[in-house]
Amino acid sequence: MVDVTIRGAGIFGLSIAWACAKRGARIKLIDPNGAGSGSSGGVVGALAPHVPENWNLKKAFQLDSLIMASEFWSEVETTGGVASGYTRSGRVQPIYDEAALDIAKRRAVTARALWKHHATWKVETCSGCVWGPLSPTGWFIRDTLSAHLHPASACAALVAALAAKGINIKAQGTNQGRVLWATGVDGLAQLNEGRDRSVGTGVKGQAALLDYSAPGAAQIFANAVHIIPHLDGTVAIGSTSELEYDDPHSVDAQIDEIIAKARQAVPMLQNAPVLRKWAGVRPRARSRAPMLGEWPGRTGHYIANGGFKIGFGMAPKISEVMADLLLEDRNEIPQGFEVNASF
Repeated sequence: MVDVTIRGAGIFGLSIAWACAKRGARIKLIDPNGAGSGSSGGVVGALAPHVPENWNLKKAFQLDSLIMASEFWSEVETTGGVASGYTRSGRVQPIYDEAALDIAKRRAVTARALWKHHATWKVETCSGCVWGPLSPTGWFIRDTLSAHLHPASACAALVAALAAKGINIKAQGTNQGRVLWATGVDGLAQLNEGRDRSVGTGVKGQAALLDYSAPGAAQIFANAVHIIPHLDGTVAIGSTSELEYDDPHSVDAQIDEIIAKARQAVPMLQNAPVLRKWAGVRPRARSRAPMLGEWPGRTGHYIANGGFKIGFGMAPKISEVMADLLLEDRNEIPQGFEVNASF
């Protein structure tokens, strides 16, 4: 007997399977392409918070999830014995002009009210920094809420933890019990069929890995580029956002421009060799929020999709609220995340 069939082994499918398995549920996990075969198998992995202002349910939910992440990934790694690459080492952002400096200082005040004791947002100089971006003003934002992981490694860690509980990914199989569709871009295309307006779409992203070792250092966001010093001694650079594309997996001059921006922002990367270039398509729901809940008109079927750029950061809490719904019929999904918000 199976309690829940989960279709899709990206970050949503894997993390929800993990949350359900921890509660003793019997899970069937199906993905014809294996774990992390879509955008969840990427290289960047920035878990960065929304700015601490204009607070809403989406930002509050993400804050809770980022706070949960350390315990979540520690338990996954301990159970399966595979490292996720997770570290909460913060983030540094250069401040480019006086107007941006004033905004950053105001956000430092609102961060104290909204983030409370969980994390800080500071505006500071960075004298003596070895790893860091250039700043025209000499000022930087440093927050302690941001974290990062290696997406492909994180998926592998979840696969190992699930295997330790007797759950292995199958290439195919029939639906049993309740059915969760966490099928990413393909799932959005299926949901769009026969509709006058789109439920969501795929957005292509290109990224790169550089051969430069700064494990444990803060991630950097500069020149509109994420620069992630992974624990394995590589640095990830990303990413583009392309609504129009011919080949979802090809790389082109756009990633070269992103790499050039990163080298300009962080001089230490000037001579770092490029180890790998990556491209994939990320699912984006029309609402831009994660799309969670019952599939309208299909009793016993549920959806978890559309966490554009924030899927890994949202996964710890999304996995819990979806386990609540699938196993206990308890709906704690925030307004705006519900499937109907995108339909």
